[in-house]
Amino acid sequence: VQLQAFGGGLVQAGDSLRLSCAASGRIDSDTIMAWFRQIPGKERDFVAAISWSTANYYYAESVQGRFTISRDNAKNTVYLQMYGLKPDDTAVYYCAARSGVVLVTMQEEYDFWGQGTQVTVSS
Repeated sequence: VQLQAFGGGLVQAGDSLRLSCAASGRIDSDTIMAWFRQIPGKERDFVAAISWSTANYYYAESVQGRFTISRDNAKNTVYLQMYGLKPDDTAVYYCAARSGVVLVTMQEEYDFWGQGTQVTVSS
């Protein structure tokens, strides 16, 4: 599975932004797709995950109510819609994939990663 993330950019606090992650290769129904983010010098943090088959989802507490993860099976694409962006949301955002049915939050559990896309939120 190859993943390509895009859609990042420079926005102002309060703005919205949508990230996309296009997947190529075989996507099994038992696949979990997720978004993580990382700032320099810090570990990669979990943001959100979604089940490819059931669309069940899970969010980090820090983005609950502001971010929405979704998927379009026909396009093999996962989205992260971000509302009410804050300067603390500034990071490089990565999409990831793993086989399974459990919405896990640990980056070590994910086997496939896309390149990051930078999101910068100015105050």
